[in-house]
Amino acid sequence: MEGKLREPLRELAECSLPAALEAMGERWSFLILRAAFNGLFHFEEFQSELGIARNILANRLARLVEHGILKREAMADDRRKIEYRLTEKGAALLPTMVALRQWGERWETGVVATPVLVDERDRRPIRQVEVHGWDGRVLRKGDLVWALPEEVASAVDPA
Repeated sequence: MEGKLREPLRELAECSLPAALEAMGERWSFLILRAAFNGLFHFEEFQSELGIARNILANRLARLVEHGILKREAMADDRRKIEYRLTEKGAALLPTMVALRQWGERWETGVVATPVLVDERDRRPIRQVEVHGWDGRVLRKGDLVWALPEEVASAVDPA
């Protein structure tokens, strides 16, 4: 396919996907992040809810803190107790977490997970996570191409 630009797959240093995977680590990091989204803050809560070994949990929490996904905060009433809170960077992983859950429901388990994730305002299930064009169109794989920065049109808000 002459003339088509494709992503340089060997140049890992320039690709954000390996960097993201390095930051998240593996399965336990995603489960810790899911627990943080569900309001868990303390080492003991993560450990008992997830059933994870203490050494693995300590390692994964340290990695998530190191990458700025979680932050360690001493509790105001007892400075010896530490809370792990999502940072803005960590909260930005919400669409990724929802997309992975939806993918797992469709392709791995074949059943809708319980409890169901709903919009707080009207208690209706959320939509499937999709990729959208600048104008709101849902895009599929065949609609996407790679472009060099100088070939990218400036985005204009259609609203």
